[in-house]
Amino acid sequence: MSTTIDQPYATGLTRTNVERALAAAGLRTDTLQATDLATLEDFHSLGRLATAALIDLAQISANDRVLDAGSGIGGTARLIAAGRRAHVTAVDLTAEYCEVATWLNETVGLGDAIDVRTADVTELPFEDASFDVVVSQHVQMNVADKHRLYAEARRVLAPAGRLALWDVTAGPGGPLHLPVPWATVPEHNHLVTPGRLAELLNQAGFTKVHWNDLTQPAENGMRQFLAGEQQHLGLHVFVPEFPTKATNLVRNLAEDRARLIQAVLTTGAAPLHIGARRRTTKAPQRAPRRGRRFW
Repeated sequence: MSTTIDQPYATGLTRTNVERALAAAGLRTDTLQATDLATLEDFHSLGRLATAALIDLAQISANDRVLDAGSGIGGTARLIAAGRRAHVTAVDLTAEYCEVATWLNETVGLGDAIDVRTADVTELPFEDASFDVVVSQHVQMNVADKHRLYAEARRVLAPAGRLALWDVTAGPGGPLHLPVPWATVPEHNHLVTPGRLAELLNQAGFTKVHWNDLTQPAENGMRQFLAGEQQHLGLHVFVPEFPTKATNLVRNLAEDRARLIQAVLTTGAAPLHIGARRRTTKAPQRAPRRGRRFW
């Protein structure tokens, strides 16, 4: 299957390539552990390091109902389910990624802890106030309608819920060098500046709790990673041209064409009271609608 405008990440080969990479790494699916996938599954800058840091910053606990909005092949959802014992709902627009996520969840024994849905982050198929935490990592850069994106995140969050972000934003250094991991052509790229991102979040009803520009440390970490030896398991397994795209991303960060923002925001004005909410049964779900592309 070739990549399309509606499904820019679909290749038709994701599961096949993952299975081959696992075999090359000497890993058997009948004995696979969630930790075995750490270098493979986090489709965003700094990979597992960024995911773990964001989970810590958001103080996700077993009491939280978590939505991973733009879940890829499920790395963040598995880390939260395994490490924090929270129930996670994972949504992604790319059906192929959802199929692989479901397969990997079941393979590592987390199938009951994670619900996977093919859905659009701008039209989420969930009732109001269904979640305590929404996690969004490297999603908004492919979403033109950010008002709707963050309105939906706000809608599905409970009072005093929180939104945890790890995002690429536009820098003042000029247009991006392409391709990058989320875009091969300008039409697939919808970056806004950090200031504009903060403004959009405020308009959607969010209040900042944490807001960190991690461009410099992320650039340094990614540069060191790219200089090392390529492992059997990595994003190159299912992301076409990944070395070129990652190299361009580092160049864009170095030239201030892009900046990396880590943030946690709340739906209420009061300080967060993490872990106080009891998890309830899953809320009724609306039928999913036709999705838009995102990364």
